[in-house]
Amino acid sequence: DRDEAAAAAAVRELGAAAGFVTVNVADAASVRAAVAVTLQREGRVDALVNSAGITGPNTKVWDYPVDAWREVMEVNVNGLFLCCREIVPAMRDANYGRIVNIASVAGKDGNPNASAYSASKAAVIALTKSLGKELADTGVRVNCVTPAAVKTAIFDQMSEAHIQFMLSKIPMGRFGTPEEVAGMVGWLCTEECSFSTGAVFDLSGGRSTY
Repeated sequence: DRDEAAAAAAVRELGAAAGFVTVNVADAASVRAAVAVTLQREGRVDALVNSAGITGPNTKVWDYPVDAWREVMEVNVNGLFLCCREIVPAMRDANYGRIVNIASVAGKDGNPNASAYSASKAAVIALTKSLGKELADTGVRVNCVTPAAVKTAIFDQMSEAHIQFMLSKIPMGRFGTPEEVAGMVGWLCTEECSFSTGAVFDLSGGRSTY
């Protein structure tokens, strides 16, 4: 996490067994250092959940700021790639690992006025499928989840009109909860998830059932 205060608060809440490392996922050197510290501290990495992400502005493609587009791709796509690139070798050495990538229903459907975010999450889905197949003959499983809108701090990056648009697309008529996402992600990180890899698990309240 880049937010040391929030990470420290989470560690206090979780207890003595938890720890954190500050990392900028879009920076290769920062990711490399964070992985090295983690392996030195823990000895191995059993699970990697790639959840860092930003939305970017809500605007049309032809008005989209180039720098903002690049920032979304750096965090949402390149950051995920860098984390996988650094951690997969250790998982291969152990012949065990679980990687869960947080994609989005936007990566399936393509939300209007959210082209960078939608494109980045489509890339996450494709990368998940590629890496899952590359590691299928090992003990490492790679999957992703595609939530519809989940009410978290990421809403602070969105316009109210876009939030209401997303809500209107969910047949259940409500946003998902962090606990619902965590439940599925938690299972995907366990040994019980043994015969699924390169797969996309829906969490959209009925919006996107393919």
